[in-house]
Amino acid sequence: MNHSRTLAAILLLAASLAQAEPVPLFDGKTFTGWEGDTTKTWKIEDGAFTAGSVDRKQAKNDFLATTKSYGNFELTLEVKIAGTEGFVNGGIQFWSERIKDSHEVRGFQADFGAGYDGALCDESRRSGRDIIRPSKELHDQALKKDEWNVYRIRAEGPHIQLWLNGVKTVDYIEKDPTIPLKGLFAVQIHGGAKSQIWYRKLMIEELPN
Repeated sequence: MNHSRTLAAILLLAASLAQAEPVPLFDGKTFTGWEGDTTKTWKIEDGAFTAGSVDRKQAKNDFLATTKSYGNFELTLEVKIAGTEGFVNGGIQFWSERIKDSHEVRGFQADFGAGYDGALCDESRRSGRDIIRPSKELHDQALKKDEWNVYRIRAEGPHIQLWLNGVKTVDYIEKDPTIPLKGLFAVQIHGGAKSQIWYRKLMIEELPN
C-alpha cells in the first residue's frame, strides 16, 4: 500500500469537507427540521417563515427552533420586520436551547428590530440584554429599514462575528468556558408588539469543530 497516496487522499477529502458548500436550513415550503407553534403562531408564506400581525399584539415571545443542534457554522439569511406598536423586534438564536416548561429559549441571539439590528445578545441567560450593540452610526449604515436585510452569522469556537448587509457589526470572543458552543437555531417574534417578522433563504455551512 502506498501510504503517501492514502494520506494525500485523506487530506484532500478532509479539505473538501471543510469547504463544503452551504446547504438550506429551511426548504422554503415545509417545517421539516423545525419545531414550534406551527398551528397558531408560525406560518410559511412565499418561501419565508413568518409570525405576528401589525393589527394585533403578539402575546409573548415565541420561537421556531431546529430539531438538530449545531457546532461551528456560518449562516446567512434574509430578515424583514414591520410593526405599528410596542417593541418591534425578533432575532436569530444560535447555540441555544429551549427552557423546560417555558416558551423562552436560552442562548446567543443575532438581534433584529427596535434599534438592536446587528447586535449580539444573550437571551434569557446573562443579566443585561446586550453583549455588543453597534454604534448608532454603524447601525444606520447597515440597516435597510422596511426592506429585506441580509444577516451573516459566523460562530467558530469562542469567536462570533455578525454582518448586516455586508457591514460587520460584531466581532466578539466568548471568554466564559461554561457557555455552550453548540446548540439549536431558532427564529423569534418578540412579544408585546403589533408586528410581523419574516425569515427566508436560510443557508448554513457547517465548519470543522
